Amino acid sequence: MFEKILIANRGEIAIRIMRTCENLGISTIVIYSEADKDSLHVKLADKAYFIGGPRVADSYLNMEKIFEIAQICDVDAIHPGYGLLSENAEFARKCEEKGFVFIGPSPNIISAMGDKIKARSMMKKAGVPVVPGISHPLLSVEEAIIEAEKIGYPIMLKASSGGGGIGMQVVRSRNEMHKAYESNQKRAKSFFGHSEMYLEKYLENPRHIEIQLLADQEGNTVFLWERECSIQRRHQKIVEEAPSSFIDEQTRLRMGEIAVLAAKEIGYTNAGTIEFLVDQDKNFYFLEMNTRIQVEHPVTEEITGIDIVEQQIKIAQGHTLPFTQKQINRSGHAIEVRIYAEDPKTHFPSPGTITKLSLPHDDGVRHEIGVHSKSTVTHFYDPMIAKLIVKGKNRQQAIERLVKTLDSYEIEGIKTNIPMLQKIVTHQAFLNGDTTTEFVKNYL
Repeated sequence: MFEKILIANRGEIAIRIMRTCENLGISTIVIYSEADKDSLHVKLADKAYFIGGPRVADSYLNMEKIFEIAQICDVDAIHPGYGLLSENAEFARKCEEKGFVFIGPSPNIISAMGDKIKARSMMKKAGVPVVPGISHPLLSVEEAIIEAEKIGYPIMLKASSGGGGIGMQVVRSRNEMHKAYESNQKRAKSFFGHSEMYLEKYLENPRHIEIQLLADQEGNTVFLWERECSIQRRHQKIVEEAPSSFIDEQTRLRMGEIAVLAAKEIGYTNAGTIEFLVDQDKNFYFLEMNTRIQVEHPVTEEITGIDIVEQQIKIAQGHTLPFTQKQINRSGHAIEVRIYAEDPKTHFPSPGTITKLSLPHDDGVRHEIGVHSKSTVTHFYDPMIAKLIVKGKNRQQAIERLVKTLDSYEIEGIKTNIPMLQKIVTHQAFLNGDTTTEFVKNYL
């Protein structure tokens, strides 16, 4: 059994991991930057260690400093959370080399799934449907034009190392290609250090539906049903729910079975998610695989009763899954919204000090939060400050609880996106389940 875990992250996900560790009797070590010295995750941890300046490059991405602290504290394992180093194959490899268990899949799998072109090829080989497109890097804008005309416009230019919605550009005609190719290539180079791109057919008005997986070291693999994450802005998720109100039981089972087959084919272990685009006819296509815990994992926990972080830790310890696929039930409906420190009109981040924070508590309401009433939200990190998760016996009750809770939130000192969330969850299209990736563009 692990006695100590270092959490190589910050904010709400660090606190979320801490909660499970406490339930398992595991001590937690956290790291913090200069900007985070008064943060909630620092106050709640068993021990907290200063790691560097406010920039992520000087702190949360400083591998050598993280390992130095892990060695000083004699930890057994490192949990990367999401973002930051969670999908960094080099970090996972160095964990192994230095004698720490990395709570996640193998470095080779992280590397393969992080390369979108390689991941696409592996999934295609495993029998997973993929969006029509190419499975090799583009060599020039001229090649991009040739391939786009074979597939048919509109197409999506994608960075091979992309993630988080970055490095994606829709191109609707040949006239747009030169400018789009050049700008997306520069963006990919700037964010990921690689300018490699490929292209796929752009699906109009699809759903974004993902399958949550768990796989132990003995090869036992299960899916925990699906989450719909279609409501997005600039490919960034805003609202997530489980189950999807769009797909039928036959499609749901088929998606889950194919995701499990793919995970087994590539030798996947720990928690992971295969994301699909689903068209209006319920045809689904591989989008990407996330080799970490997802921001939206709580909605799956709410409908299954399974603590996904606990399973991550136990799988890393070598335990086999305590349930089979047939033993995984689902009940009710859960919805999550991400609350950001941002101006609801401009959508720009809204840094500042929170002067008042009052969270409504009621049946079926869960908060995952990384701030307190005196926290300062800085411009150095992602501006998400909390996640609100609600559960109801059905979708209608979940929405009613969500609307009521959002109306009761009190956050002062900074601007938040709550007004936008209120518009979304009271919009007739949302109430009707018309939640495609074009929702924000079409209705807001």
